[in-house]
Amino acid sequence: MKVSVGISNHHVHLTRDDCITLFGHDALNVRNMLNQPGQFASLETVDIETPKNKIKNLVIVGPFRDYTQVEVSKTDAWHLGINPPVRDSGDLNGASLITIIGPVGKIEKECAIIANRHIHVDKNILREHNLLNKKVVSIKIIGEKGGILENIHLKESEKAYFELHLDTDDANAFLLENQDEVDILL
Repeated sequence: MKVSVGISNHHVHLTRDDCITLFGHDALNVRNMLNQPGQFASLETVDIETPKNKIKNLVIVGPFRDYTQVEVSKTDAWHLGINPPVRDSGDLNGASLITIIGPVGKIEKECAIIANRHIHVDKNILREHNLLNKKVVSIKIIGEKGGILENIHLKESEKAYFELHLDTDDANAFLLENQDEVDILL
């Protein structure tokens, strides 16, 4: 069975309180809607910084969350001089210390992770594709730099757009682009 690819560049999720600290207001302005229902890229951006280096203009993905999190690739991590763990979103256990800089304030938190590869699904998708008892799958990529990726987590939510999320390092390694299709191996 096929699933569409969504490539996830470095980005930030914020709590409402941290948004107030960084921007001086408690709302995010929608730049564009994302494929996942209710999620959007905001007009607001932040810089992230470590003692070694900085990355400017990271998009904030809304809406607000119960946690502040910075998602980077391994390449970003090398650039920043940090060694963040690979985690599911919201699991900040062992996350790397990072400074998030907004136009009116900054925050220093242990919140930088490399996001697990995952496929967004809801109950209907799980049922339709015979995935109800699965938590992790593998995918097969066909092409010039094809291969198999293992340990792809199924991320269930109430409503989901059926999509594989890979960071830029994974996508680049296999020459994948947004909306390419790959095969789920059962």
